[in-house]
Amino acid sequence: MRLTLFSILLASSLLGGCALLHDHGIKTDAMRASEARVPEQWQAPLPHDGKRSDLKQWWSQFDDPLLAELIEAAQNVSPSLASARSRIEQARATAVSASASLGPKLDANLNASRGQGDIRFPLGTSTSSALAASWEIDLFGANSAGSDAADARLAGARAEWHAARVSVAAETANSYIALRACEAQLDQLKIDADSRRRTARLSEINRDAGLESPANAGLALASAAQGNNALSQQRAQCEIQVKALVALTAIDEASLRQKLGSENTERKGRIPQPAQIGIAEVPATVLAQRPDLYSAAQTVMAANAEVTQLQAQRYPRISLTGSVGRGRFETSTSVSSGPTWSFGPVTLTLPLYDGGVRRANVDAGRARYDEAASQYAAKLRTAIREVEEALITLDSTAERQKDAETAVAGYAASFRGVESRHQHGMANVFELEDARRSLSTAKTTLINLQRERVAAWISLYRALGGGWTAQDQIASAEPTPAATKNTN
Repeated sequence: MRLTLFSILLASSLLGGCALLHDHGIKTDAMRASEARVPEQWQAPLPHDGKRSDLKQWWSQFDDPLLAELIEAAQNVSPSLASARSRIEQARATAVSASASLGPKLDANLNASRGQGDIRFPLGTSTSSALAASWEIDLFGANSAGSDAADARLAGARAEWHAARVSVAAETANSYIALRACEAQLDQLKIDADSRRRTARLSEINRDAGLESPANAGLALASAAQGNNALSQQRAQCEIQVKALVALTAIDEASLRQKLGSENTERKGRIPQPAQIGIAEVPATVLAQRPDLYSAAQTVMAANAEVTQLQAQRYPRISLTGSVGRGRFETSTSVSSGPTWSFGPVTLTLPLYDGGVRRANVDAGRARYDEAASQYAAKLRTAIREVEEALITLDSTAERQKDAETAVAGYAASFRGVESRHQHGMANVFELEDARRSLSTAKTTLINLQRERVAAWISLYRALGGGWTAQDQIASAEPTPAATKNTN
């Protein structure tokens, strides 16, 4: 009867637990439902001349090799990448521990003692050595589910490392582009300030000769002062951008300034231009390139496996122990030795009452799964928004580029005409300053537009995952500090 009762309990437990065993490496229903809502095509115009170039080498395709060098330096010292590597190591240790729980554990024991354990026996020395094994049979997949969850979190941590590299590269590039745009505006302000000073000198000469009123001469002096003020402010902004690059790359400031200017004066004030990026028309294809989405998917799978693990902990557990070894007992008059072994105990643990702790743990696990699924769906929507925003900005800047260039050319011709007329006394200083402000505004608009366009390409690069693929994730080697020398 005892054996029959035990068999019934064990069989019912096995049948109840079979429903818990499933493949946690496939997409969950919540993930498939979220992906089903991904649009079939982009709602923003795609680049006309974009090429399906390798995004891993995209930075080297800029017409400025210094940019790739700065990105490499920033990746080598980035604290976010260091944190990502640390998370990989922690996740790997957890995965190893979870995987080890599926098999038996083996320990070697050595014991030695001396004494008289019983008055009937003489004083003696006892020594023994043994191999002790223990194994919890994974009846309902709790340990297997825990291992699946740990593997999923390790895969997610690796993907986040790649996402961090892409983020650091984009941040460094934007900072460098901002510096070059600042220098371009600084060059324009230098020209403008010099022109204002010349106008002020001419106005003073004309005032002294009685050819111009003191009010007009005073306005010209005020304009020159305003130009110098704007120049000083812009110069300070460029210095701040240099400091930002120093902090990002950890390059000595003197060396960085040499790289930025003294040896490469042709780069100063010139915004580097990237190669155009091609993009697939099907959003699902593009979203498969995002390491952050892959990581979010792994989080969902891990949460799903953890729910299975928590459910399995509500069912019976069986554990086995055993040992084999050799012992020796020596007294002053005799020596005895021989093999020792044991099998058992075989322990069956039946959870009966815990005040609802296990059920509450399952409910909490399901809540974490719902949260992970919701975050995955939100990241999908965010990824689509980021790609489409970059595409819209690229299309907008392309349309505005020609108009901005036409405006600069027109205002420049107008300013030259008014300046010539003013030098011959045929235009007053008000007309000259109005023409100068129009030209300065047009040039600033064009520089900002060029920077905005390059920033949109960088945003698109980041939104496309920076060249990461799921195949790379599966076959990737362990990341090391040296691995950050790749320029993506």
